Amino acid sequence: MKCNRYIMNRIVYGFMILICFFSCKHGEGEYHGVIEKINAEGKNYQGTSISSEKYLEDLRMIEITEGGHTFLIPERKGDIRSYACTECHSKSLSDMHSEGMQKAHWDMKLVHANENTMNCVTCHNPNNMNELKSLTGKDIDFNNSYQLCSQCHTKQFEDWKGGAHGKRIGGWAPPRAAMTCVNCHNPHKPGFESRWPARFNTVTEEERK
Repeated sequence: MKCNRYIMNRIVYGFMILICFFSCKHGEGEYHGVIEKINAEGKNYQGTSISSEKYLEDLRMIEITEGGHTFLIPERKGDIRSYACTECHSKSLSDMHSEGMQKAHWDMKLVHANENTMNCVTCHNPNNMNELKSLTGKDIDFNNSYQLCSQCHTKQFEDWKGGAHGKRIGGWAPPRAAMTCVNCHNPHKPGFESRWPARFNTVTEEERK
């Protein structure tokens, strides 16, 4: 009886060894999963020599930190032709309107939200035109205008912080640099107009009719 039990134990033990042998990696470069592969093959990783710096040489960049992500964005105020705004807006907006002064931004049309929801002073501070303003009345620097957009476009903002939304400068090579909302979207008319592709397939279009 003891002999039979010993034999059974040895058979079970051998069977377990076989299971372990076939379930565990048994060749170089074979892993249980992606995480194990990354940990194993990343032990000797020393970083990359690829850099985005050559794409940033002619750009004025500033460093920001949002949600634990630190990266570079283009400096905005230097690209606004009429900044600083107080060079013309020397008085509050209400005073300038009451004096019947000529409308300077005559060619600018706001196509962003319903006019009952948004107008110029929704984003611009009427008492200090050198600053934008949040929905709660806090000043927002023009260089950080993405903070203004993030109040309504929260999903896009989260994606942008992580790098999934917006254009990267120099791809994914470090240092990380990214365009902001206003580098791609006109803040007064942010929607992209429909347009035909550069090469229009007329044959396919005829087949659809």
